[in-house]
Amino acid sequence: MVGTSSGGVDALRELAAGLPAGFDAAILVVLHIGANPSMLPQMLARAGPLPAHHARNGEAVLPGVIYVAPPDHHLMIDGERTVLRRGPKENFARPAIDPLFRSAAVTRRSRVVGAILTGQLDDGTAGLQAVHQCGGITIVQDPDSAYAPDMPRNALSAVSPDFVLPLAAIAPQLAQLAGTTAHPAPEPPPSLLLEYAMSVGPTSVEAVKQIALPSALTCPECGGTLWEMRGVVPPRFRCHTGHTFGLSTLRDACKNALEHTLYDALRALHEQNELYTRIAAYYMQTGDVDVARQYTDAAGRAAASAKRIEGWLRES
Repeated sequence: MVGTSSGGVDALRELAAGLPAGFDAAILVVLHIGANPSMLPQMLARAGPLPAHHARNGEAVLPGVIYVAPPDHHLMIDGERTVLRRGPKENFARPAIDPLFRSAAVTRRSRVVGAILTGQLDDGTAGLQAVHQCGGITIVQDPDSAYAPDMPRNALSAVSPDFVLPLAAIAPQLAQLAGTTAHPAPEPPPSLLLEYAMSVGPTSVEAVKQIALPSALTCPECGGTLWEMRGVVPPRFRCHTGHTFGLSTLRDACKNALEHTLYDALRALHEQNELYTRIAAYYMQTGDVDVARQYTDAAGRAAASAKRIEGWLRES
């Protein structure tokens, strides 16, 4: 399995070009493409010797084939078959990396190799942790060789991977690992099993209560309460409708929400200043100087508040 985001198209093409024709394993790929049309399978098939296509729900996973998450669907795996779900976004992404890695960790245990490549923020960190917990092999692209180093760096902060490699070395390593005998796998943690069940089926407040504690934060996707996962390092959050967030993604969402709110306030203050200035001019024309002065003062307060907000926006 391979997960990537910013800079991922070029990284995946290089990876596909480095895989041998007799590659003895399936490759499942998630690239953050949202609901946008994607020609990624055709690009990967042209780049290397292996066939590639968008995964179809319920198809058998065969060695020597690249399965790409289709637009606006999470790609998961249930043992030997693919699963497609248009479930809640995770880390603001659908398809997201964590659902694939989590499902493979639970259903295939130590027969999994998970690789995190270039990308922003921290999707894939929790998924790579799941692969590690279930006995799979973990690979992280060397952040110094990544177009966007956030995802590799966040993965490295949470997992001590089996391999940290420059991009050019990952395909040869995958080829070496393909077809090797899996070692005995530990049982998945109960919390991971429950998260997997919620990703392929309905979720509920009662289910989330079993693995998380309510926080004072709200979900930036739906506005519901965010719950902090128990005993998870780095911290991770989810709401009872299924949206999930790593720490970096949630920080970015909060910063964007604050900026949006500040710009709304700035617009309202500019409009208030303009309106009060015009009202003051009207009363000045009618000779009501006292009322004109009141509106002039109010316009000045609005302008001063706008300048303070402009300063905060420049500093953020």
